[in-house]
Amino acid sequence: MDNVPFYASGLDFTCKRCSACCRFDSGFVYLSEKDLAGLVSALKMERSGFIKTYCKWVSDWNGNNVLSLKEKNNKDCILWEDGCIVYKARPLQCVTFPFWESIVASSKAWAMAASGCPGINTGELHTKNEIEANIKQRSSEPIISETLNETGNI
Repeated sequence: MDNVPFYASGLDFTCKRCSACCRFDSGFVYLSEKDLAGLVSALKMERSGFIKTYCKWVSDWNGNNVLSLKEKNNKDCILWEDGCIVYKARPLQCVTFPFWESIVASSKAWAMAASGCPGINTGELHTKNEIEANIKQRSSEPIISETLNETGNI
């Protein structure tokens, strides 16, 4: 028997633009090369200046040092000022929320995410194929690791 995901019939989600996923709670927004290029372009900055101003190196779930956006002292994303200052160029991690592998792993994980996001379980129905395309896209864009930094590519 196939392992049918709980979201096989799709999941409802429409962003309410409440910014709850961008504020008030500590977390990491990991950046791929594509993310970084878009952010640098949106803010019309040099790459090294953007990294110094807006990023930090953090340990990921495998113990690798990877590039993440900083957060303010109040836990808001560094790019949040009465809304996302780079909304059209926001990182893929932000674009694909809440269709992350960890959130759609189980109905329990989905319900837990819904407790902090008023857009989950409301609005537009997203199909199983759409959800899995989001997951696949995130895994196809590797997060920048410090190894690249050591070779001079950052």
